[in-house]
Amino acid sequence: VQLQASGGGLVQAGGSLRLSCEASGRTLSTYDVAWFRQAPGKEREFVAAIRRSGGATYYGDSVKGRFTMSRDNTKKAVFLQMNSLKVEETAVYFCAAHRGVIVSALSSSNAYSSWGQGTQVTVSS
Repeated sequence: VQLQASGGGLVQAGGSLRLSCEASGRTLSTYDVAWFRQAPGKEREFVAAIRRSGGATYYGDSVKGRFTMSRDNTKKAVFLQMNSLKVEETAVYFCAAHRGVIVSALSSSNAYSSWGQGTQVTVSS
């Protein structure tokens, strides 16, 4: 599945952004979907994931309580609402998808076969 991430931009510390991930020509309802981020010189980091069945969500420890991942009613897109953003969260944010990721692997980038191109999030002080 081809993924398109959008919604990034420049925001001040403490502000909010909402990222979107859409699939070209198909629904994402049968996919487990995750967000990862990568800052310059750093490894790719798990941010959040949402299960295809039941819609359970999982978050990286650093974003719990501030970020919320959701699906739309038509299952054609998933969203990442990011609140109280921090300067150190400046990164390129990627969405990724795969059918049938086991729970223990949801935070592993290797578990996902489809990746979007990324959207830049810059948080200024």
